[in-house]
Amino acid sequence: MSVTIKDVAKRANVSPSTVSRVLSDSSKISDRTKRKVRKIMEEMGYHINLNARVLVQKSTQTIGIVMKHSASHSLHNPFFPEVLKGISAYCNKKDYSISLTTGESEESIYNEVVKMVQGKRVDGVIVLYSKKDDKVVPYLLKQNIPFVVIGKPVSESNRIMYVDNDNIQAAREATEYLIEHGHRHISFIGEDPAFQVIQDRITGYREALRAYGIEENEAYIQNFEYGTSNGLPVIDKLLDLPERPTAMVISTDVNALVVIKQLRDRHIQVPENMSLITFNNTIVSQLSSPPMTSIDTQTYQLGYEASRCVIELIDDPEMFK
Repeated sequence: MSVTIKDVAKRANVSPSTVSRVLSDSSKISDRTKRKVRKIMEEMGYHINLNARVLVQKSTQTIGIVMKHSASHSLHNPFFPEVLKGISAYCNKKDYSISLTTGESEESIYNEVVKMVQGKRVDGVIVLYSKKDDKVVPYLLKQNIPFVVIGKPVSESNRIMYVDNDNIQAAREATEYLIEHGHRHISFIGEDPAFQVIQDRITGYREALRAYGIEENEAYIQNFEYGTSNGLPVIDKLLDLPERPTAMVISTDVNALVVIKQLRDRHIQVPENMSLITFNNTIVSQLSSPPMTSIDTQTYQLGYEASRCVIELIDDPEMFK
């Protein structure tokens, strides 16, 4: 016969409600009582009946994760596995599962989100990006479902909870680093400029140039989406300028690899002939040859905090209204 909460409560000499609060890691229960109850649970072989909990709470115990692109595309970029590790770590701590969107286009991803919400498949949602003219966030606002965005929202709505770095400051510091090492001809290579993170990093790059009295060259600002075929024409365009850059601020480690490859093909050595600084400090930047100088955006922590925030919203829906 399976062990119940009442059995644990009786053995621990506490009420069943206290055992329930220990299971939910309530701050109202002392650490001493938590240790005592958890020890007895282990001794008695008590296991949480998640199916029963879901039925009682009318909860799925699942968080929906909205990818920036299709899962197959996104997971090639080390940023996303790392942010998912952070999300999974906190969800596991709170007995939540995650469900990823797998659509191959923006429209199919949006349709999957609609199915998630209308089918009551998830208790809350984490959106892994912030993008101009995106339909997902307005839909989630309208549906009044708990959600968190990773990245500064495009919308000014104070109903949107989000976690983010100061990407303007990060790009400003990255550019200043190159300026302080003697560079005056500095390029910025971003991704899709529709994403807010790219706009913020371009802003920070421009602010640094102005602060040091360096004239801005619009030809130095280029963007390409992840992939060698997309990047090569952009890099060649920069290298063929009458006064080509001597340094580059690059929005992601993955795109920096594409840049390094093309520089080598053009017999331009890094860092002797071209200095690079990038973002995210993923395993890619650490294993590249030569190793990249990269701004650490605390990717794991972004995911962990987003997960914590959305579960807090689920537990207290009035918190951010």
